[in-house]
Amino acid sequence: MATWADHLAVVVLALIFDAVVGDPDCIWRRAPHPSALLGWGIGRIDRLFNRETWSAHGRKIAGAAAVVVFTGIAALLGWAIERALPRGVGGDILLGLIASVFIAQNSLYRHVARVRDAFMNGGLDAARGAVGMIVGRDPQSLDEHGVCRAAIESCAENFSDGVVAPVFWLSLLGLPGLIAYKAINTADSMIGHRSTRHIDFGWASARLDDLVNLIPARLAGLLLTLAAPFASGSPTNAARTVLRDASKHRSPNAGWPESAMAGALGLTLAGPRRYAEGVVDDPYLNAGGRKNATPEDISHALRMLIAACGIELAVYAALALLA
Repeated sequence: MATWADHLAVVVLALIFDAVVGDPDCIWRRAPHPSALLGWGIGRIDRLFNRETWSAHGRKIAGAAAVVVFTGIAALLGWAIERALPRGVGGDILLGLIASVFIAQNSLYRHVARVRDAFMNGGLDAARGAVGMIVGRDPQSLDEHGVCRAAIESCAENFSDGVVAPVFWLSLLGLPGLIAYKAINTADSMIGHRSTRHIDFGWASARLDDLVNLIPARLAGLLLTLAAPFASGSPTNAARTVLRDASKHRSPNAGWPESAMAGALGLTLAGPRRYAEGVVDDPYLNAGGRKNATPEDISHALRMLIAACGIELAVYAALALLA
């Protein structure tokens, strides 16, 4: 049976593999990405069990049962893969490679950098198209500053649920914990929103995602605070903003990394935003900061991302050595 030390070794390997290799297009053009398979599974569940003819209560129960079963299957798959691999260094390397597929350091950097680069290569319209790939809001309603703020907010929030959270559950529960987390997070992103169709069926997915991200989001806020000096930011302002504003966010978790990023860079983030289901009238984070974010601020956010990922790797490597 794998020990905590084994899990930590796999975490270190997975973080290194993802940082160096990422998600090679040459592989995923020929085969479906595991995250896409999870999305396909959630889509099938939504079509089969989210019946408009059922009552709101019935849809809520069906959604809760579906996400529990789906998460259990995902965890069982992770357990089967772990059991099938050999023990020892070779098995840890293979597990690290597999786990790296579910970690988003490399892809997150590339997607956010694409927004910054789009301003230089194609102007505002190109940047709107690039940011539309990573945020749920209507990009056509955003001016240059809005696009930049959206990219920076996405960088902070996805650092939490795309990097810190999967690694956290991998370190605690191994590959079963990692894949189960990704199943929950995928379900939340697909059906956990407040549209007419999903407000009841996706309720359990959204609440479960809030629960499994509770600790990782706070760790993400701490890591971004520590990373602030690497982007000429202020860790003091980041910490002060987190303590004052994190709880203002409509999400119980997203406010932590976003507040840290806002305070570190001296920006105002969040606030009213337009999504497909309507306008979300959220309060601002770091309301006294600058609202006129620029592509250069995206570069600072990316430097913070790199530094935070490096700090996270160093912490897990130290824990692995101690364990």
